[in-house]
Amino acid sequence: MRIHKVALAVLLAASCQQESKLDSVKKGTTHQKVTLGSAGGSATDAPVEAIDSTDILNRTTTADAVDVEWVLIAWKELDATTYHGQIDKRAANRTNADAAKLALDTLAKLKADPSQIDALVKTTSEQPGGADTDPISLGKDTTLPPEFKPLLDLALRLQPKEVGIVRTPLGYHIMERVPPAPPDPLESADILARPAETGPVQVQHVLVGWKDAPAAKHGQADPRALARTKADADKLALEILGKAKAGDDFKGLMKQYSEDPGSKDTGKPYDVSTTAQLVEPFKQLSLRLHENEVGLVKSPFGWHIIKRIPPPPPDSLESADILKRAPVTQKAKVKHILLGWSEVNSKDPRGVKRSRADLEKLVADTVAKANGGAKFEDLMKALSEDPGSAKTGEAYDVTPDAQLVEPFKNLSLRLKVGEVGVVKSDFGIHIIKRTE
Repeated sequence: MRIHKVALAVLLAASCQQESKLDSVKKGTTHQKVTLGSAGGSATDAPVEAIDSTDILNRTTTADAVDVEWVLIAWKELDATTYHGQIDKRAANRTNADAAKLALDTLAKLKADPSQIDALVKTTSEQPGGADTDPISLGKDTTLPPEFKPLLDLALRLQPKEVGIVRTPLGYHIMERVPPAPPDPLESADILARPAETGPVQVQHVLVGWKDAPAAKHGQADPRALARTKADADKLALEILGKAKAGDDFKGLMKQYSEDPGSKDTGKPYDVSTTAQLVEPFKQLSLRLHENEVGLVKSPFGWHIIKRIPPPPPDSLESADILKRAPVTQKAKVKHILLGWSEVNSKDPRGVKRSRADLEKLVADTVAKANGGAKFEDLMKALSEDPGSAKTGEAYDVTPDAQLVEPFKNLSLRLKVGEVGVVKSDFGIHIIKRTE
């Protein structure tokens, strides 16, 4: 995905670059919720100007994918510090009423002359991290936190060169739909032209950045990328692609060349589906690759040399019979017990010290107790290594696009109410009970 907004780059959880930030189940973003109309975390009764483009937002016809740019206008009551450091100093003394007036003036300028968008982004936008005029691609499969969904709702309803306005916790976004940029000639166009699978599929990748890539401009790049030109990155990406196609060990290529901190040293694969919180180009290529095929695609982080790998064999502890079912619901409420062992764990000391043999015995005993009528919340409190729910007995709401790790979602949506099942993720073994 071509991202010029640092805030959105984080909100989209470009998770091919990051580990989960929330807990051992939730696939998260690095933001915290902001309440509109709050100042410094304290609630205020000040009204918020409602200037959203309701005429556009009420349309029923949406595009599959669009490219947009926007100008962000903030005001002093917004607690933008919970996102990206410090609210723009231009907004520090601005009231919401003044922000609304400026946003409407900017909207009028763009309606009169849509070609001004780049100039207004540079001179007027208060995007955290700085303004950049590269467009952003958004599609129906893009997943955003609920409080930022209005961005997607507006974007997919805009006509070409049309302008609208919508409010999020960061402020007013004056958004224009712009023409898509042409693909980079080095990208695997033949693969990208195929129909996409829905996934999940598993892929590994090598990331190669350069100093003028959007991520590098905002400090989200490996030091090697900051010393590299785009031409040098092109040459290196093609070299790595050639080695991968020739059969070189892909984990070795990752360790030698990749600039993805989440996988370069471990060879960690990523689960990719249409709802995965990954940048769009990464998803689009991954879902079109055949097993053991390699391709090349560009994102705001740089070049991704991606290899689709066969799915791993199921863990012997998993509920294979349940996982073979088609999903029985699109919305479930579940509770779970997370148990790790020395090889796979959430860093809980109990899991780190546990042998595989001890894990297998503990899982069998725990499932038997759960099926035998033991209170599941008591088992969670005594055993679970999920810091987000162990002590509270919290249930998770699961939908196909929920911000949860894929194996957890896959099992949860196949469980019947009251049923208990087992699945493995990167954090360990989950014993899951569907409660609703």
